[in-house]
Amino acid sequence: MSTVFNFTFVPWFRSVAPYIHKFRNQTFVVAIAGEAIAAGKLQNLAQDLALIQSMGVKIVLVHGFRPQVNEQLKAKGHEPHYSHGIRITDEVALDCAQEAAGQLRYEIEAAFSQGLPNTPMADSTVRVISGNFITARPFGIVDGVDFKSSGLVRKVDSVAIQRVLDMGAIVLVSPFGFSPTGEAFNLNMEEVATSIAIAMQSDKLIFLTEVPGILVRPNEPMSEDNPIDTELPLAQAEKLLAAMPPASGPLDPPFYLQHCVKACKSGVERSHIIPFVTDGALLLEVYVHDGIGTMVVDEKLENLREATADDVGGILQLIEPFEKDGTLVKRGRTEIERDIGNYTILEHDGVIFACAALYPYPEAKTAEMAALTVSPDSQGSGDGERVLKRVEQRAKAMGIESIFVLTTRTKHWFLKRGFTQADPDQLPEARRRLYNWDRKSLVLVKKLN
Repeated sequence: MSTVFNFTFVPWFRSVAPYIHKFRNQTFVVAIAGEAIAAGKLQNLAQDLALIQSMGVKIVLVHGFRPQVNEQLKAKGHEPHYSHGIRITDEVALDCAQEAAGQLRYEIEAAFSQGLPNTPMADSTVRVISGNFITARPFGIVDGVDFKSSGLVRKVDSVAIQRVLDMGAIVLVSPFGFSPTGEAFNLNMEEVATSIAIAMQSDKLIFLTEVPGILVRPNEPMSEDNPIDTELPLAQAEKLLAAMPPASGPLDPPFYLQHCVKACKSGVERSHIIPFVTDGALLLEVYVHDGIGTMVVDEKLENLREATADDVGGILQLIEPFEKDGTLVKRGRTEIERDIGNYTILEHDGVIFACAALYPYPEAKTAEMAALTVSPDSQGSGDGERVLKRVEQRAKAMGIESIFVLTTRTKHWFLKRGFTQADPDQLPEARRRLYNWDRKSLVLVKKLN
């Protein structure tokens, strides 16, 4: 084995370890669009899901089947019919949906049964269990349109799903539900996955879709200046959704976003939209710091916000120990009161346990992040990263292209998060005049995409 490979693999594998520990015994609801299976991605997806499960994650897998049902309809000479973005499931469409669901179930079970030597599935034992976990009701008649056997989720049997997960199996759910009278209803895959995630209070809801994510400006084409927005706070996602026209199909930006918002508002902390076209998209999202696609996060759980005058005392109490040991430059109450609008804080039950300040230099299109502090009681839990992300978002909103920090003791923490070392002479002129050459702080810079 090449020495170069050793030097790249070992640090990478170690960087993944915190995520392995963090996600063990957590529950992920993974929704795979039928388009992903039609595109031949099932084998690799099964391998990635088996790997994730082997690291202690409990997985509920929900599959879609839009293209498969349409293919069955085409074979029978029957045109698909939609209204309000929902399939009208007549008798022929219901038969096609049942055939497609049965075929996909066997394909998925076969994919998880792989175990050939020298493959990612070697020595794996993955059990897949399906069942009538969803109680459904008819969609009914809307604006004079009878949706026939199309339905809505009425209830999720979360207790039964949890029992199966505790057995160590993957739960497989098709977009079908059944009424107490024994009727079968064709359901929206996205609604099924969202309902399960809410009922289970899952740790993640992941949509593996044909769209790459939500653009910073969704109404404009994707470009270097308009990339995928990798992290959307819930409030921002709601505002974005309200400004968009209703989705008519899965390629419209609001289609998946509306389900992510619904899940986060109902207690699911993280919801993700990731592209199936990227090989290993699930692994990249779950185990790599920067992730892929778009994540909607409920910040209410973390109370991440901009500081007010009432927070001055809490900030002083937080940073005081770090000022005493020389980690931070001493700041007086007057200075913090003057600059309080620049601070971002993370609090729980009224106690501030992380903060950072942002000082912009608009003429240079850069800003200094200062006083990034995390309470010793919560260090290592990712709180510093959450504050950093929020500060980056604030900087982007100001039109800032880069941020920099001055540090004497936390160089490596910043380097791991995309900062690079720079010369003090590269600081904006106004900040360079204030640089303390006796302290010899390192200058670290990060470009904001």
